[in-house]
Amino acid sequence: MTAVSAETGTAHPPLTAVPPGERGALTVADRVVAKIAAQAAREALAPLAAQAAREALAPLPADAAAPHATVVVHHDSARVRVHLELGYPGDIGARCAAVRRRVVERVDALLDLKVPEVAVRVERLHPAPAPGAPHGRIT
Repeated sequence: MTAVSAETGTAHPPLTAVPPGERGALTVADRVVAKIAAQAAREALAPLAAQAAREALAPLPADAAAPHATVVVHHDSARVRVHLELGYPGDIGARCAAVRRRVVERVDALLDLKVPEVAVRVERLHPAPAPGAPHGRIT
């Protein structure tokens, strides 16, 4: 049994012939992808913060801004820009690479979107206080 469109006069298979997974479309808003990317960046930086503490490197201060992301989704791919703050000294390149890897993994796993580009922008570096130096602002 086929259905005939009144407008075009062409035959279409009945809806029951199309498997449920192939009907309709799924659209994920850019802001949802951005939230997943920002969470992935936080996940990538968490073990690095523990490593920094063990190696007496600069931890990220409590007042540092959380990572955030902007995303452009086109068809089945997303281009991501992640903005973050890092403690210094530390291996900035390794931290950015870890963020890139985690963002690609999570977006692909959760949304089945390919991520050909993850641009990481380090907005601010938080230097570690010198040993023995007082904390806070000195006037």
